Amino acid sequence: MTAPIPRDIPDLPAIPGPPLLLPAPVPATAVVAPVRRPTVALFRFLIAVVAAMGVTLELILGAPARALSYFSVQANILLAVVMFLSAWRARRARRALSSAVTGATLLYVVITALVYHLLLAHTTPPFSMTGAATAPARWHGQWAALQILHTITPVAAVLDWLLLTPAARLHLRQAAAWLLYPLVYLGFSLARAALLAPSNPSRYLYPFLDVAAHGYRSTLANALLLGLAIYALAVLLVALDHTRPTPVRHRG
Repeated sequence: MTAPIPRDIPDLPAIPGPPLLLPAPVPATAVVAPVRRPTVALFRFLIAVVAAMGVTLELILGAPARALSYFSVQANILLAVVMFLSAWRARRARRALSSAVTGATLLYVVITALVYHLLLAHTTPPFSMTGAATAPARWHGQWAALQILHTITPVAAVLDWLLLTPAARLHLRQAAAWLLYPLVYLGFSLARAALLAPSNPSRYLYPFLDVAAHGYRSTLANALLLGLAIYALAVLLVALDHTRPTPVRHRG
């Protein structure tokens, strides 16, 4: 026979302190529908067009196979594709592209700008993507292509990130993965040089990766220093992304 249930059950003691709020398992972006952003879409579409113009101009001025082998050309092709897709999504009120993709694209075009302006712009003989022995004349085709690929599109990508992209989307765990493409490009560059004849003037595209001039030890040392600098830049971009204010979103 079971015991009778008591009529008066004492209240449990109150838990001290404020109630513990658990973090929401679903981010706010998953429940708040994005809005159409035609102004953002237009700006990103223009970036895609300018990047495509710079790549096309370089293909016209030089040998296509050589032009497509440059890191800066490949990075601008990626930028054109990513900006076109981002423009379409902003126009159609679709979810933004993954921050892993957009962050990698931003990193690569910033690398092209820094490497060109710090290491290549004032070299002797002058750096050329067409194999010319003299520096390109201002406002001529090759000069314009170099400025588009190494200055205009990187600045535009940074402005899009700072002014039109929500903050705190990049993550430190992504920085190491972003190094994969530069590492693959290093292998591609060395393999390409090994397959070309030693007399080919376009055998080494970048002077700091010239094995014939520096040897493998110095070339790999240069690549290691550059890789460390790229990783440091990736970490810096992530840190800045988490400290900068979120741009105010407008309907237009």
